[in-house]
Amino acid sequence: MFHSFSTKQQQPQTLVVEKGDSHLVESNTPESQNSDCLAESPVESMPPPMISPLTRPGKRPERQQADTDMKDRFAKLLLGEDMSGGGKGVSSALALSNAITNLAASIFGEQTKLQPMPHDRQARWKKEIDWLLSVTDHIVEFVPSQQTSKDGVCTEIMVTRQRGDLLMNIPALRKLDAMLIDTLDNFRGHNEFYYVSRDSEEGKQASSARSNDKWWLPPVKVPPGGLSEPARKMLYFQKDSVTQVQKAAMAINAQVLSEMAIPESYIDSLPKNGRSSLGDSIYKSITEEWFDPAQFLSMLDLSTEHKVLDLKNRIEASVVIWKRKLHLKDNKSSWGSAVSLGKRELFEERAETILILLKQKFPGLPQSSLDISKIQFNKDVGQAVLESYSRILESLAYTVMSRIEDVLYTDSLAQKQALLAEETSDAGTDSESAGSPHSGEETEKLDPHYSKTLLDFMGWSDNSSKGGDKPTKSPSLTPKKLSYLEKLENFNGFRSPKDRH
Repeated sequence: MFHSFSTKQQQPQTLVVEKGDSHLVESNTPESQNSDCLAESPVESMPPPMISPLTRPGKRPERQQADTDMKDRFAKLLLGEDMSGGGKGVSSALALSNAITNLAASIFGEQTKLQPMPHDRQARWKKEIDWLLSVTDHIVEFVPSQQTSKDGVCTEIMVTRQRGDLLMNIPALRKLDAMLIDTLDNFRGHNEFYYVSRDSEEGKQASSARSNDKWWLPPVKVPPGGLSEPARKMLYFQKDSVTQVQKAAMAINAQVLSEMAIPESYIDSLPKNGRSSLGDSIYKSITEEWFDPAQFLSMLDLSTEHKVLDLKNRIEASVVIWKRKLHLKDNKSSWGSAVSLGKRELFEERAETILILLKQKFPGLPQSSLDISKIQFNKDVGQAVLESYSRILESLAYTVMSRIEDVLYTDSLAQKQALLAEETSDAGTDSESAGSPHSGEETEKLDPHYSKTLLDFMGWSDNSSKGGDKPTKSPSLTPKKLSYLEKLENFNGFRSPKDRH
C-alpha cells in the first residue's frame, strides 16, 4: 500500500522534469525557464482536481481507523496478549478465544432491551468477527481426490480442504448468528410495548410488581388490556425461534468441549475415587439399583447458582474419574478400584444424564471448573474458535429469550388486571340490578322473547316443575368427591412407574 502511494507521488515529478528538459532544449534563456517554472508551479503545488470516491474526506479516516484496529488486534494475537514481547503470553488458541469473547461483550453488552441493534454496531460486529474467523480458512487437512490427465488416466492425489469440524460447524454458527440479528431486527417498528426509566413513577410501580431478581433492567410497559393478539403471536414465534438457536449453539458447544483434551493439571487435582468427589449422600443416590434423575434433582437444594455450579463440578469430576478408571485396567495403578466395569459404566451414564438435565434446567449457568480448565490449556486453534463462537451465541440467545419472557410476563399481568377489573364491574352491576324492585319487570319488558303463561298470569305456581319446597341445584355446582388416589395425583404425590420413566 505504501509502495503504490509513493509511486503515484513520483510520477508527476518525472513528467515535470521531462517537460523542463524539453523547454531547456527549445529555449535556454532565463526568461523561458522562468516562464516555464511559473507555468508548472501551480500544477505541482495544488492538489489534483479529480478526487476518487475512495479518498473522500469522510471515508478515508474511517478506513484508516479500521486498518489500525485490525493491526492492533492481530498484533495482540501474535504476541499472545504479552505486550512486552518476552514470549510469556498465552497460546494462540486462548488469545483468539479471548478476542472473540471480548468482541461480543463490547458489541452486545448487557442487551437490556428488546430492540434492534444500531447499524454501526451491527456492521462492526460482522466485519470484526469475519476477521477473527478468517483464521479457520487456513486450517486444512489432506483428503484424497481424483485427477484425470489429458490422456484420460485417472490418478489419486491428496489435496487440502478445510478441516472437517470447521467445515461443518462454522457455516452453521454463521447461520445462527444471522438468525439472532434478524430476530432483533424484527422488533423494529413495534410500539405496543416500551421501556421506561427505573427512576420514573411508572418505573417504580412496574418494579414493585415484578420480581426483584431483575432490578437492574428497565421496566416494560404494555397497553392496559395487554398486547394485541398478532403482537402476542409474534412474540411467541420469536421465542420459539430463539429457543431453537440456543439449543443448536448449546449442542455445538457441548460437542466441542467433549472433544477437547482434559489437562493433566485438572486430573492431578481430582481425588482417587468418585465417592470422595460426590459425597456419601449423592454417591449413594447415584449408585442405587433404582435411579430417577429427575427425582434426584428434586431432592437436592438448588436454590442458588453457587449450589448448582458446585453440584455440576462434583459430578463432572466423578465422570472424569470413572472414565479414567475404565482406561486404566491395571490393578497396579493408583486409580484402580474394586467396582466392576459394568457398574462403573452405569454410574458414568447416570452422571452424564444429570449433567444434561442441569444444562437444560439452568441454561445460563456459568462455566464449570472442567470447562475453564479445558479452554485455558487448549492448544487447538480451530476448537478454540468453535467453542468461543458457539458460547457467545448461546449466551446471546439466552439473553434475547429472557427479554422476550419479560415482555410476555408483563403482558400476562396486564391481562389479569384487566380481567379482575372486568369481574369487579360485572359484580357491581349485578348487585345494582338485584337491589332494584322493578328489575324483573324491566327485564320482562326488554326481553322480546319473554311471554307469560296462564299460570304466571293467574299467579299460580307449578309445583311439579319445581319438585317440592327445596329448590333444585345445578349439577355443575355440586362438589365432586375425589378419591384418595385422585387427590394424590392432583398434588403430584403419586406417579405410576410409566410416568417416572
